[in-house]
Amino acid sequence: MSKGDETRDSVLRVALAQSSRVGLRGITIGGLAEAMEMSKSGLFAHFGSKEGLQTAVMDYAADAFTQLVIRPALKEPRGEPRLRTLFDRWLGWGGYADYALPGGCIFISVASEYDDEPEGPVRTKVVQIERDLLDTIETIVRGGVTEGQFRESTDAAAFAHDLLAIMLGYAFSARLLHDPAAAARAQDAFDRLLDHIRS
Repeated sequence: MSKGDETRDSVLRVALAQSSRVGLRGITIGGLAEAMEMSKSGLFAHFGSKEGLQTAVMDYAADAFTQLVIRPALKEPRGEPRLRTLFDRWLGWGGYADYALPGGCIFISVASEYDDEPEGPVRTKVVQIERDLLDTIETIVRGGVTEGQFRESTDAAAFAHDLLAIMLGYAFSARLLHDPAAAARAQDAFDRLLDHIRS
């Protein structure tokens, strides 16, 4: 990795942590330059605009999620083992040491920021990341059907929707309500969801 790439990576890591607290709109080139002890012009050269910075942060977050959640799941045997690993890794996503998210899951906060916004590069990026996640879940579920672990009538899209709903509920309960049972309740809901599709 070149020095320029290392600098860009460091900036995006800080920007990701900041945006989990203040939202994607809340991060600024000036604020990041100050946090990184860089000149604004030096930082601007890496991204070209605030919008360029915002889309780069989302790409960085998606790459981190893929490395920490998706790839470990895909290394497991097809079907239920992959789903369980995906769920377990997803529960811990907001707190992995290398990608600390002090404000919680960036994807949830950014979805709230941009759900009613007109089409644009940032909203398009956010939507694509969420669709890619749902597609990944559906693919894992269909693999379980192929393996004979899940019923042939399983609606993979409905399962992905329900799993996302569980994770959103978990985030709400854990972060806003400080419910100590949030993870256990999410686990129970996930187990019931799996029971529903087993052969």
